[in-house]
Amino acid sequence: MKRQLIRPLVLVHGLWNTPQLFERLINHLNQKPSLLLAPHLPHDFGRVGIRELAKELDLQIQSRFGSEQPIDILGFSMGGLISRVWLQEFMGFKRTIRFFSIGSPHKGTLTAQCVPRSFFLGIAEMKIGSNLLYSLDNSLINLTSIQCISYFSFSDLMVFPGFHAVLPIGDSISLPVITHKGLIRNSISIQLISEDLLGVANKPTMSN
Repeated sequence: MKRQLIRPLVLVHGLWNTPQLFERLINHLNQKPSLLLAPHLPHDFGRVGIRELAKELDLQIQSRFGSEQPIDILGFSMGGLISRVWLQEFMGFKRTIRFFSIGSPHKGTLTAQCVPRSFFLGIAEMKIGSNLLYSLDNSLINLTSIQCISYFSFSDLMVFPGFHAVLPIGDSISLPVITHKGLIRNSISIQLISEDLLGVANKPTMSN
């Protein structure tokens, strides 16, 4: 018997990606199109700041689902940071039940360390110790009401070291893949992530 998503799911792509990144996952989930939103967020090769992209994400979520419909959100790579900014700074946490982060540099990545902020703001904000990441870590209270799951790979060379893709709170799962895109495109990853997406979860209390 086909399992259904419990609520609408928003899929947020990363740098140098488009919503087509999620095609395999969407096909595997086999859900009604009305339950899925995979907006296109133009990064301009990393020049657009993550907060600006979160603002665009907010507009698209509001346009599709209104301001009160509970949702789940999944972000891949930079998309996980865009989602996190939306959750923590755009009050997205008030309507979100679950946050799935896949290969997102929550603790920064060494691959971004030499990128100049003046030319590639979005990429530079993924540096280890960036002002954006520092700010997010200092407002974690806004994530404590959400079920958070981080997926990562120890061999990921885009988010390096791989364990930097783990959120400061919530569960973390190491996926048996060797590439960054394998986290969202490998058949094993898709199977494991889909099981979690289709699972039953209630919004945790602040005491959890």
